[in-house]
Amino acid sequence: MKKRVVITGIGAVSPLGNDAESLWEGIVAGRSGIDTIKRFDPSELPVTFAGEVTDFDAVRYLKNAKDLKKLDRFLQFALGAGKMAVADSGLEITDANADDIAVYVGSGVGGLDSIIEGTHTLDARGARKLSVFTIPKMLINLASGHLSLELGTRGPNFSHVSACATGNHSIGEALRCIQYGDAKVAIAGGAEAAVLPLGIAGFARMRALSTRNDEPQRASRPFDAERSGFVMGEGAGVLVIEELEHARARGARIYGELAGYGATSDAHHMTAPDPEGRGAMRCMQRAMNDAGWAPDSVQYINAHGTSTQFNDSIETLAIKKAFGDAAKDLAVSSTKSMTGHLLGGAGGLEAVICTLALTRGVLPPTINLENPDPACDLDYVPNVARETRVRRILTNGFGFGGTNATLAIGQFEDDA
Repeated sequence: MKKRVVITGIGAVSPLGNDAESLWEGIVAGRSGIDTIKRFDPSELPVTFAGEVTDFDAVRYLKNAKDLKKLDRFLQFALGAGKMAVADSGLEITDANADDIAVYVGSGVGGLDSIIEGTHTLDARGARKLSVFTIPKMLINLASGHLSLELGTRGPNFSHVSACATGNHSIGEALRCIQYGDAKVAIAGGAEAAVLPLGIAGFARMRALSTRNDEPQRASRPFDAERSGFVMGEGAGVLVIEELEHARARGARIYGELAGYGATSDAHHMTAPDPEGRGAMRCMQRAMNDAGWAPDSVQYINAHGTSTQFNDSIETLAIKKAFGDAAKDLAVSSTKSMTGHLLGGAGGLEAVICTLALTRGVLPPTINLENPDPACDLDYVPNVARETRVRRILTNGFGFGGTNATLAIGQFEDDA
């Protein structure tokens, strides 16, 4: 039998706050973390707003403040969220257990800021002026690498990269790692910091971003007929997950059970989803099958819900196909309406949100849903959070390249 795996720690850095509790307060209040970009002057760009992380102090998560110069912004977010999750779990990492702790924290884009900075330095001042940390700062696997170094873990340590499905894949593969006995604990999630002129301009050139510059807080509007593209966000979300018996033995507080994981490919288009939603449908079905859940036993889906024309209607279609008659009774919402789209960090952050929804008995709203698209006709928890107990949740992550990943997170039921 597969080993049961439970969630014992959560950590978050987000446009709504720099810890899980601040994030949750913003979600329940239906508050937008999206505003005009402050970190640089966006006035020459076609899109001038994003979900930015503000007032984040990375130094508090470092053993040595001098190490900050080694860290791209996405690495800072990964360290912050990862260390928060470990602290929240109460896990003590020692020489005796370090071999049994894995780190799987990924990113979709990675050290874009450091790539840009290095290129500018090379062009303007020459090769000898490059920082010796230029390459390590841009490498995606250093998200897991720095966490392992800081925490002293010696189990599996690598980073998954699957665009906007990265966080879900990282957590799902960490689940498999524990189920197969390669680790007893895993620190897993995603981080991103691509709110930069190149990131904004590149996605805008693809016509993927909303251009509602005069109303940034109303720009991310999943499932609404007036949606016009996604809004960039940044930050990180990380879980600590454990083999159930390991968590029991140390008396850990259990948030819920990571019950299942599904992964598929559309094999359709580089950036557009399969118009029939077949990959997303199979992904949700696989997650439910892995968890041993019937469709009518699931109460809530945290949708990928990007606020793009293609995603929202096709994801709706995929949900209907995966759930059949049970779809009409599902609550579905997109928290990207409040945080923006964290790309490779989205799945990790949304797994944190789903964990809290499960334990707090509140469903996150989809804000800015004012004029529903007729093609999007499910219950999207419009505009206001809903108090209701749920037992079983799916959370979706879909990415460029047709990659899909779904996690099944359920209420922990002790069979001891």
